[in-house]
Amino acid sequence: MSMTDNDNLPRRGADADQAVTGPDRLAWYEASSREPLDLLALATLWLVVVPWWDFGHGVKDLVLGLRVALSVVYGVDIAIRSSLAQRHLHYALSHPLALASVVFPPVRILFSLRLVQSMFRRGHLGRFLVTAAVLVLNGAVIVYLYERHAPGSNIHTLGDALWWSLVTVTTVGYGDFYPVTTGGRITACFIMGTGLLTLAVITAQVASSFVAQGASRARQAEPEEPAEREAALAAREMTLAELDQRLARIERLLTASQPGSPAGGTGSD
Repeated sequence: MSMTDNDNLPRRGADADQAVTGPDRLAWYEASSREPLDLLALATLWLVVVPWWDFGHGVKDLVLGLRVALSVVYGVDIAIRSSLAQRHLHYALSHPLALASVVFPPVRILFSLRLVQSMFRRGHLGRFLVTAAVLVLNGAVIVYLYERHAPGSNIHTLGDALWWSLVTVTTVGYGDFYPVTTGGRITACFIMGTGLLTLAVITAQVASSFVAQGASRARQAEPEEPAEREAALAAREMTLAELDQRLARIERLLTASQPGSPAGGTGSD
């Protein structure tokens, strides 16, 4: 056997096993870790949007530690994915946003848009409501952090921020609380958009369920229609047969009552 024939044969050993199982393991890890990491990014939105020095002296160090912990989590994620890829360094360099999220965690929010987009698919109403609730709670915390010490602000407690957030997302808008800072107003726009989208999605899901129920009832009634049609045709045939019999009887009676008919007697010319 020549060297060329050996080269054409499938490879054996660790390299071959890695070539076969490596992409599968990477795809499995990406699929299993995508949603948890997206939810983590959404749940910690308040932590990365507001500057850490605006949290106050009592919790400023704690917030900074939590941000470092987020960077560690994102760093471990990209490290695992790079190790499962066939070309480790190439994979890491081909995902610049994942690397940037390690240094600057707010970038990871861009990946969470995939989760928000998937919530609009049919049958994902529960997930959509959970995501909307997480966004509304994040908005309440962000507005509270921006507004609590702002001049002219009327949102000074987290309870006020939560009440304002619920009133805003339901499009009620009592006007008893409102943001006055730029960051609070930008957050309010996102909360209002979330409320409108939530109402639209719920309305569409309810309408879709009614349409589906009507279609299912129509499908259930379809097998009964042929039987009913056959019964109607049989009844119509019976009615026509009875009518023919009556017409034939009337014709015989008329024929018998005429003079010179076989039934009434025989006459000669």
